[in-house]
Amino acid sequence: MKKIIKFEKEDCNPCKMVSEYFKTYDVSIEAVNPFNNPETAMKYKIRSVPTTLLVDNDEIVMRVIGYQPNELKSMIDSL
Repeated sequence: MKKIIKFEKEDCNPCKMVSEYFKTYDVSIEAVNPFNNPETAMKYKIRSVPTTLLVDNDEIVMRVIGYQPNELKSMIDSL
């Protein structure tokens, strides 16, 4: 099953922009703070926030770093 995971920090403005983008398309995402969940961040090799992943059965299908609306839209279309 495909799902979207967004790695974010609460005080990160680009992270908020990504969240708002997904809200406009009414897409549910799993939000993870990599600083509070280092094991998960290491598993997916997260190096910066925001990083958004499209995951299918724990395999990364697509990775978007930062606020990239066109790439995020492609991610939504791939769900």
